[in-house]
Amino acid sequence: MNPIPIKPIRLTILSSPAHLPVVRAAAEKMCELMGFTEEAIGAIILSIDEALTNIIRHAYHGASDKKIDVEFSPEGEGGGNPTQLKVVLRDYGRQVDPSQIKSRDLDDVRPGGLGVHIINECMDSVAYTHADGCGTELVMTKEIFASKNSLKNLSKDSSKEKSEK
Repeated sequence: MNPIPIKPIRLTILSSPAHLPVVRAAAEKMCELMGFTEEAIGAIILSIDEALTNIIRHAYHGASDKKIDVEFSPEGEGGGNPTQLKVVLRDYGRQVDPSQIKSRDLDDVRPGGLGVHIINECMDSVAYTHADGCGTELVMTKEIFASKNSLKNLSKDSSKEKSEK
């Protein structure tokens, strides 16, 4: 049996899309060890991928040699085991007013521009703040036990909406 991680894992990558699979693999293993469902793991990895892609595209304007700090922290106490995963992504690029970070209108059907919406739908909490000096810090959390029920409810809700249309 694998031990459950209780300490943060920190990575520093460059803003190259070639580094994203490494982050995805680390996130997937951390989530597996913490006991997330496969569906929740997929949602977390999708959120991390969307956020990193946004950092590369918007904070670094496509540059592939800029620093991004990544941290996965098991948090909370559930009988000695963590109850949630906190993901922190920090860039050193152009700062943006956090209130301006939002998804485009979903009625505007076209490729791209849904990363923020996806992140907000997949994670339990999402917060953008200005980082010290320069850049932005994104903190996302996902509850282990809530995710086992909320994703099923989300699927039911979207199925219900489709059937009502």
